[in-house]
Amino acid sequence: MGLDKTVADATEAVADIPDGASLAVGGFGLCGIPSALIEALLHRTTSRLAVVSNNCGVDDWGLGLLLRAGRIARMTSSYVGENKEFARQYLSGELEVELVPQGTLAERLRAGGAGIPAFYTPAGAGTQLGEGGLPWRYGAEGSVAIASPPKETRVFGGREYLLEEAITTDFALVRATIGDRHGNLVFRSSARNFNPLAAMAGRITVAEVEHLAEPGELDPDEVHLPGVFVQRVVRVHPGDAAAERRIERRTVRTEQEGGVGHGPHS
Repeated sequence: MGLDKTVADATEAVADIPDGASLAVGGFGLCGIPSALIEALLHRTTSRLAVVSNNCGVDDWGLGLLLRAGRIARMTSSYVGENKEFARQYLSGELEVELVPQGTLAERLRAGGAGIPAFYTPAGAGTQLGEGGLPWRYGAEGSVAIASPPKETRVFGGREYLLEEAITTDFALVRATIGDRHGNLVFRSSARNFNPLAAMAGRITVAEVEHLAEPGELDPDEVHLPGVFVQRVVRVHPGDAAAERRIERRTVRTEQEGGVGHGPHS
């Protein structure tokens, strides 16, 4: 591959993701999710995906679209979030789920990208997370079909730690505010979240970017993720419905709670 890593559109960018592939997907809730790439994958017949992401979107957006379509076989996440379909599929035995402490999930992705096979962490020590037996998949009548195995432990400085294995995936899908043709990425504020970590963990990383820069336009000190971790770049346009930035839960103050017209300086 040449230095120019741009592809024509999101459809081309995900065209070679096969059935049964593992994916690391950036974002937190609906913030910073690669919605255009997810939408392009939805329009394909790709199924039995093993997805690693902080959560699984909501019922009608983000990874929730793939989940509702029955394309995801396994999720590795830190929480279910507000996705009722996620909970339903998990409890009915349709979906295998590995729940991981959020910081541990972040470090497992980072370690995978850094070539570190495993690490010790105190998170979860002394709980069922370390002892094993957590339901990964339910069977008929609520029985546990697949349970988590026990984790290796070790004591450092008188404190127990769990050995956690790094995560690498076949592909990674991420979203950045700016990317250049060499794959260098810049993320905006909280949209940075899991995106750099997911990008590092993927063997083939696809980045959707809102603004495409030419080589040399980005100040090296402003780059959040170097292009060595990115294999494909696709520009998404603000007017594209698939690239819409949605708010997971909109909360505003009422006038009774101190809105306009009720403050001492109004």
